[in-house]
Amino acid sequence: MSTDKPTPAAPDVPQIDEGHGAVVAERQAQKTEPPRMYQVVLLNDDYTPMEFVVVVLQEYFNRDLEAATQIMLKIHHDGRGVCGVYSKDVAATKVELVLAAARRGGHPLQCIMEAA
Repeated sequence: MSTDKPTPAAPDVPQIDEGHGAVVAERQAQKTEPPRMYQVVLLNDDYTPMEFVVVVLQEYFNRDLEAATQIMLKIHHDGRGVCGVYSKDVAATKVELVLAAARRGGHPLQCIMEAA
């Protein structure tokens, strides 16, 4: 059986304008937000050697010697320093890697993450 009425298409399926051969696709705006970012912060203590902190900053945060030294000095003088800002999973992984390296080295270095 044939009817003269066109059958309605699904909402995400392109509509074909049979009169002109054009395809019209409608896209709804997505309401996604960028992921929340977190700062990875090293905390000062009186026992972890400054050289170890510089090595950690170079190895786990890809800082050159100059930048690592500046961050280490900020940690030393201010009691804390931001090593980088990352998505939640990346920040958590970096915190765990730094804490594991500190324990292997026998240092009490503390590393935390906080919302940026």
